[in-house]
Amino acid sequence: MDEVVCFSYRLRPGVVAERALNAEWQRCRFLWNEAVHQQKSGGKPTLGKLSKILTDARSRSGWLREGSQVAQQQTLRNYARALGHSFTVKGRGRPAFKSRKKTLPSLEYTRRGFSLRDGRLVLPKGVSVPVVWSRELPSEPTSVRIYQDSLGHWYASFVVRRDVLPAPEVTGGIGVDWGVSTTATTTDTEFDLPYLGHRKRCAGELAKAQRKMARRHSGKLGPQSHGYQRATREAAKLHKKAARQTAHDSRVWAKRVVDRHDLIAVEDFKPTFLARSTMARKAADAAIGAAKRELIERGARAGRKVVLVQPAYTTMKCSSCFARAKQRFGLAERTFRCPECGFTAGRDRNAARVILAVAERGHIGVDDVRQADHLLRVGGSVAV
Repeated sequence: MDEVVCFSYRLRPGVVAERALNAEWQRCRFLWNEAVHQQKSGGKPTLGKLSKILTDARSRSGWLREGSQVAQQQTLRNYARALGHSFTVKGRGRPAFKSRKKTLPSLEYTRRGFSLRDGRLVLPKGVSVPVVWSRELPSEPTSVRIYQDSLGHWYASFVVRRDVLPAPEVTGGIGVDWGVSTTATTTDTEFDLPYLGHRKRCAGELAKAQRKMARRHSGKLGPQSHGYQRATREAAKLHKKAARQTAHDSRVWAKRVVDRHDLIAVEDFKPTFLARSTMARKAADAAIGAAKRELIERGARAGRKVVLVQPAYTTMKCSSCFARAKQRFGLAERTFRCPECGFTAGRDRNAARVILAVAERGHIGVDDVRQADHLLRVGGSVAV
């Protein structure tokens, strides 16, 4: 069994290569914005129409001919795909203009548009970029995406196929409840994901860098000084360091959970509302959404049964007798006490057990279990 994955590597372009990459990005950005203009003016830009426009534009513009036709075609293909998804995928908006100042460069090449020679990535028009090979590619790449992050670092993401070893045969399930004080509380304390607070640990360095930014900000319109830009870069490095540490912890934790459980019941928690609360900074540092996505993707790749359980009433339900509390619990109440059977447990731990019980019964919500139990009791009484 094999799967399609992306392997990312750091690039070290020189001055000439970086200038060529930026110039190529400006051409692709121009074509994207032209396609957006066609759509806004009622032109209905399909991929076929956009390809004809590109052919005509390259015949008349020497500036476009200086760039790679492969990268420009991939830009239009990505636009057509994004436009199609805006009509079929819920929550997707129409493709928007890409600003020169705010949009980071991103270029895509198919196999006929790049090659690997002597450890270097060779692009059209003689652009050669050294690659930091941190690991070997499992197979020949079919395409590559070259992009730049907010720190100015360049990366290459190769699309390859690799063999996947079958996941070990395991039994048993686990329920996962998301939180802020503890990022993930499970039915087994061994697999809890604590809040490690990497951004909090580097708060002193970050505050120092931000004060330096404030001192060097001129407060005037126009470009800031090089000293301000260096201070901004230093603060961004600290932010990214903390984010990488959090992402690494999430990947390690998700692998442990997937390797040991056949059924994974995950609370379908939407952390977006936390951005408007007093817990926004801590929630962003915990990266609940990234941890949830990593767990779901790893479970699906390993062939585990992953069930997304609706979060409604999971904290009000007793995991022992499945009775529901009469009133909602405040955030300060961290201990659950069942008024019916007297069961006592930690609030999040009880919710994780409820989530697992719902998934084991083949449902995705607490109300589904209540309705099923009610129909079972009614059916039993009628049968009697």
